[in-house]
Amino acid sequence: MEKLMNEKVIPKIMAFVNMKGIQAIKDGMVYSMPLLIVGSVFLIITNFPIQAVVDVLEQTGIKAVLEQANGATFNISAMIAVLGISYNYIKLEGQEPLSGAIVALGVFIMMTPASVATESGDVVGGIINKNWTAGKGMVGAIIVGLSVGFIYCWFLKRNIRIKMPAGVPDGVSNAFSALIPGAAIVLGATTIHGIFSMGFQTTAMEAIYNVIQTPLQSMTDSIGGAALMCFLTPFLWFFGVHGSTIVGGIMTGILQANSLENQALVEKGIELTVKNGGHIVTMQFFDQFINTTGAGITIGLVIYMFALSKSKQLRTLGRLELVPALFNINEPILFGIPIVMNPMLAFPFIAMPVISCVLQYAALYTGLCPLYGATQVPWTCPPIISGFLIGGWRTALLQLIIFVISFLLYFPFIRKVDRLNVVKEAKAEEAADEDW
Repeated sequence: MEKLMNEKVIPKIMAFVNMKGIQAIKDGMVYSMPLLIVGSVFLIITNFPIQAVVDVLEQTGIKAVLEQANGATFNISAMIAVLGISYNYIKLEGQEPLSGAIVALGVFIMMTPASVATESGDVVGGIINKNWTAGKGMVGAIIVGLSVGFIYCWFLKRNIRIKMPAGVPDGVSNAFSALIPGAAIVLGATTIHGIFSMGFQTTAMEAIYNVIQTPLQSMTDSIGGAALMCFLTPFLWFFGVHGSTIVGGIMTGILQANSLENQALVEKGIELTVKNGGHIVTMQFFDQFINTTGAGITIGLVIYMFALSKSKQLRTLGRLELVPALFNINEPILFGIPIVMNPMLAFPFIAMPVISCVLQYAALYTGLCPLYGATQVPWTCPPIISGFLIGGWRTALLQLIIFVISFLLYFPFIRKVDRLNVVKEAKAEEAADEDW
């Protein structure tokens, strides 16, 4: 099995992960994180759990001000994504990226609906509809970002551009270099928009949402899709491949879209439930439950090492890892025990995230815990605190229950490793005494 994974499966996975398009998506989506985290602060305040505070915010007009800040952070995440993805793709191709990213942003806006119907039935045109610059436009942003990046680089690599004489400032030279590829891309995008608007009475972004994004979100929102995602993360890690980055990089766009659509329901005054169309599997589902305390949810392992281990090696590692684990970092024990390529710890390491997935999914589906809106915290936010921030005391309690299960699941396996280490250490000390 190990030979098959190392020689056949892992190289193919790495070849896929190292594709420029995948790297561009992974790195490009990160650009929206600062806005989303900052926006979460305003979101928490505007949805404060004490109604009296919310009433004061509404009466004083402060809530409207905070909602404007929220709209300028969460509701433009797809626009940031299309900029980031196209920028990184063009950069990976070795070309000047900013001009191409600006072209991609223009194409994205062209593809989105430019009108909205008011409550009275009037149609207002000439707008950028924020419904499509957040969650609903996320897959469209990925497609536009990659497509524009590829076409833009195709022109530049073949020197189909306007070349300026030496001595012209770089900003001016780059702007003129972008003219021909930019004009071709905008012309093509205009043609596509015309086909959808005149032929199908819709927009390209709406078509992408209905045909591609909605089925993808439904797939990831199923228990099977969620369990597969949670299985792959530790499974890849077991073979030394950074599963959290790989799975997270591929799934971030869809998971963010799920989170933002949940928040859109809240903003419309609709109760956030599965029955009302709320999504279960979101970015918070992945970050605060599947990767909490690190891949494999190893907090139970660390607690044993810190408090109960008889082996000097494990006890020392436990003391070193306890604080990093509280900030969701566990590389020291992945490679220090090690867990990577260690068959004795494979089962709990791979099984624990899947167990967490099933329990969390059941709690959210049944309403025992609330669905997640768009409130996000940094992935390094300590557990229990992160649970409280994204879902209140019930979510924090669910995290605590999962940590107890983590301890119980890892206990028999790490105890066996501990006993073997004690024997090895004793033999090493005897050998050292004999040499002395």
